[in-house]
Amino acid sequence: MLDVFIITLHQPSRLMPGVGSKLISIESMNREELVPSTKLIAIYARVSTARQEEEGTVETQLTALRDFARQRGYSIVKEYIDDGWSGDILVRPSLDQLRQDAREKTWQAVLVYDPDRLARRYSYQELVMDELREAEIEIIFVTVSAPKNSEEKILHGVRGLFAEYERAKIAERFRLGKLRKVKEGHILVSEALYGYNYIPKLDGKHGYYEINPEEARVVRLIFSWVADDGCTLRKIVRKLQGLGIKPRKSKRGVWNTSTLSTLLRHKGYIGEAHWGASYAVAPQHPIKQDAYRKVKKTSRRMRPGEEWLIIPVPAIIDKKLFERARAQLDANFALSQRNKKNEYLLAGKIGCVCGRSRSGEGVLRGKHLYYRCTDRVLSFPLSATCKERGINARIADRLVWDKIADLMGSEELLSEQISRWLGTRRAKVQSSGDDVAAAEKELAALKVQEDRYNKAYGAGLFTVEQLREYTTPLREKLTSLKNTIASAQQQENAIHVTEMPSADEIKQFSDAAQTTLHNLSFQARRAILLNTVEKIVGTAQQLQVRGYIPVKDHVEFKTSNRHGQDATRHRISV
Repeated sequence: MLDVFIITLHQPSRLMPGVGSKLISIESMNREELVPSTKLIAIYARVSTARQEEEGTVETQLTALRDFARQRGYSIVKEYIDDGWSGDILVRPSLDQLRQDAREKTWQAVLVYDPDRLARRYSYQELVMDELREAEIEIIFVTVSAPKNSEEKILHGVRGLFAEYERAKIAERFRLGKLRKVKEGHILVSEALYGYNYIPKLDGKHGYYEINPEEARVVRLIFSWVADDGCTLRKIVRKLQGLGIKPRKSKRGVWNTSTLSTLLRHKGYIGEAHWGASYAVAPQHPIKQDAYRKVKKTSRRMRPGEEWLIIPVPAIIDKKLFERARAQLDANFALSQRNKKNEYLLAGKIGCVCGRSRSGEGVLRGKHLYYRCTDRVLSFPLSATCKERGINARIADRLVWDKIADLMGSEELLSEQISRWLGTRRAKVQSSGDDVAAAEKELAALKVQEDRYNKAYGAGLFTVEQLREYTTPLREKLTSLKNTIASAQQQENAIHVTEMPSADEIKQFSDAAQTTLHNLSFQARRAILLNTVEKIVGTAQQLQVRGYIPVKDHVEFKTSNRHGQDATRHRISV
């Protein structure tokens, strides 16, 4: 599949870092082929929480590992540290790097303080240990000896299973203990609800809520504005900003509509605080597709109301006012003009020159549609910093779609873009080839330098610590150069194996596009645009569109469930 860019007005600069290093030579040394007797190792340390980091647990582990290595004459090549990562998560940045470096054979063994630092789950421990053994890397633990035969492996597995069972047992005891405290009327919170102060446990008396007079006055004002005056959430934000009333916590010092919505629906203000209303789950459609996530369960799912545990607290408002405010909130939502769903072809792809995204807005109940910079929404109720005007959505949608359809339906334009793309790739590979030659030359020089250090150590010219000091930066540089050379070779191979479409295939594609693209529904056009356009930056005067078109054999496009469409892949044969 070939990437063809639609419009490229500004090519991002690509800087190729120079390759160079300062070499230290040893003139006088024994020229016999001597091999150092020291074992080259890596060490791995992990802590679960930031609190452990603050208490110095990482340094404690590292100190124990370094002392262990020094006593046995090991040379530490590299240290891998995962700060604040749970052992129940296998995907960790430093552990992944360790597993990758193990294939490079830059060290002979890996030293870990305890098996549970490698992973909390026994199955994860075995997976990582088997992978290291297959790479002929020895695993060494400080607290226990690594299993060397089938019998020791079985004993190690039994120990791991009992440890996992004990952790599950402790977690269940902790959950039951919290449940018992809540049923006895204890309040388990990290921070008090707005309008209250939390009085911690003292002299045998359990912690409890105490009304904060100043915040309670604000709570009554908010409920009164909604229930009696029919104010919307944004009007309440303006009122609070005008009165100089700030929330308890806010970087900008202003209230958010989401905070007010939660406040107005919380039954704690009528004396019915709750516990256990929701539970943590892994997000099904995460907004950020991060490769590494310290916490998997970042979303919340509500439990049925009958499963909530009610905790009596002092009431700030009466139940009638609370119910009237809830009814007015529901009415405001039902009558909101934003409930009208308009069609925005470029939604999620179009941005502003200030760096923020643009979102659709239907003026006069959808009579006029615009893409406006989200800076004014994110800055509310403060003044917006971006002064760019809105873009007429209907005109922008038509211009972009016509451009895509014209490009996909033009045999000449497709051929021109394919030639340009291929020329760019070849020029890039040729440029990287020069850098590879320089990198290979430096790699050979560094290997000679490393060999000299090893010979000097074997001849007794310096100690293990001095050898480690000299060779550690050399090995890091060697690994970096090898990665650079491998990456350049992969790019060169990709150019040679890329199958280019023939002239007949391009003509077939363009003919089918001419008869198909102008008669598609909004959902079909939206799906194609999501899969071909990478980014649009626009002002009221011009649009800059960047993307690619797959033109080999068929057009594949996918829809995004974040815009109300099915997320499965579809295919249109052409």
